Amino acid sequence: MRKVSMATRAELVAAISCRYVLGGRAEKARMLDEFVALTGFHRKHAMRLLRGEREPAKGGPRPGRRVYGDDVRAALVVVWEASDRICGKRLHPLLPTLIEAMERHGHGDMNSETRRQLLTMSPATIDRVLKEIKASATGPRRRKGSTAIRRSVPVRTFSDWDDPAPGFVEADLVSHSGPYARGAFSQTLVLTDIATGWTECAPLLVREQTVLITALAELRKLLPFPLLGFDTDNDSVFMNESVHEYCLRDNIELTRCRPYRKNDQAFVEQKNGAIVRKIVGYRRFEGLRATRELAKLYSSMRLFVNFFQPSFKLKEKHRDGAKVIKRYHRPATPYQRLLDDARTPEDTCLRLKAMYLTLDPVRLLRDIRLAQERLVEIADKPDGSPATDGEALPLEDFLSGLRIAWRGGEVKPTARSKPAAKRERRRPDPLLAVTAELEEWFEAEPWRTSRELLERLQVKYPGVYPDGLIRTVQRRMKIWRSTQANALVFGPFADAARQTQIVEVVQ
Repeated sequence: MRKVSMATRAELVAAISCRYVLGGRAEKARMLDEFVALTGFHRKHAMRLLRGEREPAKGGPRPGRRVYGDDVRAALVVVWEASDRICGKRLHPLLPTLIEAMERHGHGDMNSETRRQLLTMSPATIDRVLKEIKASATGPRRRKGSTAIRRSVPVRTFSDWDDPAPGFVEADLVSHSGPYARGAFSQTLVLTDIATGWTECAPLLVREQTVLITALAELRKLLPFPLLGFDTDNDSVFMNESVHEYCLRDNIELTRCRPYRKNDQAFVEQKNGAIVRKIVGYRRFEGLRATRELAKLYSSMRLFVNFFQPSFKLKEKHRDGAKVIKRYHRPATPYQRLLDDARTPEDTCLRLKAMYLTLDPVRLLRDIRLAQERLVEIADKPDGSPATDGEALPLEDFLSGLRIAWRGGEVKPTARSKPAAKRERRRPDPLLAVTAELEEWFEAEPWRTSRELLERLQVKYPGVYPDGLIRTVQRRMKIWRSTQANALVFGPFADAARQTQIVEVVQ
């Protein structure tokens, strides 16, 4: 059973091999016992490694060990193709039945020795023999990322948080891809403290691990407490050697949630919607300009949310049959929770109090609205041209506007949907030249069908109006029939509406 990784085994061999060679019999026995217990190697294999003997190369060709000849391999390819290219584990139990059925219908031309060797192949050998064939036929398989890092990171569920000190955060990425997730687009790194709900956000130009580490280093400077724990999902942008080594170097406890269990990260998932999506919205943001505007937005948003936005925190939860009863603490801001926590140092409390006295919530809200307007302008530019830098309203005007802002409905620019473009006719009207003539025919014989009127046009103008125009004629006659019905009920008062409808159809 493997107890340590292969890399660690190699490091152990390099570290103690010299001492093993120079040691006495008793010391060698003691070192060998410890090495075998730690690595799980066979004792003889461990002795050879520590003596410095060359370890046999892994992989590659094995000369002299080839058992199956070219005729067996060729027969295997035929059988594999006849099975519709299934894998070796599924093909192995099928071989006797498939070979017998092929020979019964005259499709097999292999001799008895080839058949015997083919039936004795193991599933692993079948896959190994077909490896190059599969690669040339269907292309090389996509290699999955290494799971060694993921296996080495412990799992932490929602119930495992037991009143941690400020500094243990959950992290997640929020994508700003808009309606389609192709190409490069901005991402937002969100950190949420478990104890206080303190939330920090930073935009990422691209989804890449070194960019994420840089953003994380900048966010650590803004946090009012040291970063003690970093809990993430199983995304490869978190589960990699760069992030793992960064956390080890700075003594940060790295944990992860269970795959496909978003409730394990309930704290940060709630902030993804309540903060990022509520303030930034769902538009697509890409490029340097949009990322810079996101950074400006987050610089004001972090102060407004952490100092002036109370939130609930679950106190207890119990189940009574099918009913779940939850009780919450009194709503408080992350700033208030941090001051009330006895584990917060005194100098941190003094620094936060001094910062709080300098903050103006109205000014922060005005700056947030201005940044939102710039982001919307950048995202909604149809030609990709740079947005113009808007000027902030004077604080007095913005404050007076808050009194009547409710009359305009939604005030967050990023929450308003993009205005739909007016749909216009995309090609010229094919019946423009004969519309009046068609209408005369309809008024003279209103019982005629659209197909009859189109056939009459085709007779009068051969080769000009194809059968594909039947839907256009039907839509035109639908308006005329509606107008005729209105005229029968309302008389001449429907003439104006009739003329308006015809103009809209022609346009």
